[in-house]
Amino acid sequence: VQLQASGGGLVQPGGSLRLSCAASGFTFDAYAIAWFRQAPGKEREAVSCSNSGGLNPYYIDSVKGRFTISRDDAKNTVYLQMNSLKPEDTAVYYCATRRFRACSPLLRFPHAIDYWGQGTLVTVSS
Repeated sequence: VQLQASGGGLVQPGGSLRLSCAASGFTFDAYAIAWFRQAPGKEREAVSCSNSGGLNPYYIDSVKGRFTISRDDAKNTVYLQMNSLKPEDTAVYYCATRRFRACSPLLRFPHAIDYWGQGTLVTVSS
């Protein structure tokens, strides 16, 4: 199983970025994929998650209305569209899976996550 995150970079406040997580080595459309982030000096937190059907995605409160998660099962890729970025969104972003259909096993037990991408740095600064 491999997860490859990309799309990070430096953006000004109010700007946008789209992160991608390309997966291989498992039946992609059968499993939930989550995005986590870790800011300097802070704990890793779950930002968003798409279950296997892509319905009713999860978002942490601080990104609701600004971030959108989507998945293209034909390309084995999950995206995180981030709009209206704020300096507090600065972090290393990771995609992850535990090979469950639902998001709850990733969100409730992140310490038990089997597979992580390598992380992509998002810096929001003027």
